[in-house]
Amino acid sequence: MKHGDVTYRRGPLRRRTAASVAAVLAAAALASGCGIRTTSVPVDAGAAPSRVPCRLSSSDVATRSPDGVSATVYLVCTSQLVTADRPVAADAAGADPVVVARALLKEVQQAPPPNERRAGFTTAVPAGLRVTPARDGDPAGTVRLSSQPEDLSAEALAQLVCTYAESETLVRDGAVVLGGPGDYPPRGYLCTSQTKSRPGDLATPDAARLH
Repeated sequence: MKHGDVTYRRGPLRRRTAASVAAVLAAAALASGCGIRTTSVPVDAGAAPSRVPCRLSSSDVATRSPDGVSATVYLVCTSQLVTADRPVAADAAGADPVVVARALLKEVQQAPPPNERRAGFTTAVPAGLRVTPARDGDPAGTVRLSSQPEDLSAEALAQLVCTYAESETLVRDGAVVLGGPGDYPPRGYLCTSQTKSRPGDLATPDAARLH
């Protein structure tokens, strides 16, 4: 088409536009045929997976002696509690709550060895924490600490409660009974699945007051 001295040629442009539209429609049809839905809403694929394994390789797991005594302790990895085995003295599996509590505390407050640190294991239990004898009138199995349990971090208290919960000597009616140096009465703490998976979400782990 001419307008004055200018010539307009619409034919090729129209053909290219029609071809582009056809290609888009074909791609949409192909996607529909493959069960793929298009969407304008952003898709949340979730958090990126952690590179910390929180698991020891078979070569890092120490071989136990048949005559040895081991205890299960709880450490922290990616804001969760994970278990680790520790060799302990035979009296750590005995009937004296103070002896058992001191042995387990020593193991859980030590820095993990290099192989566990590489896997992401750590501990929140302070190195200066100590176990003191129970007092007259304390419930059976009470563990008195040199700090009030509520003054410990949530992770440290959860580690202690769950580690002590693995010992029959330190469990009373399903709870671990902890007290501190003050005049506050001891309390019974529960190691629950929520305590293990999210210890940092609570000021203290789930607790049951003794009557």
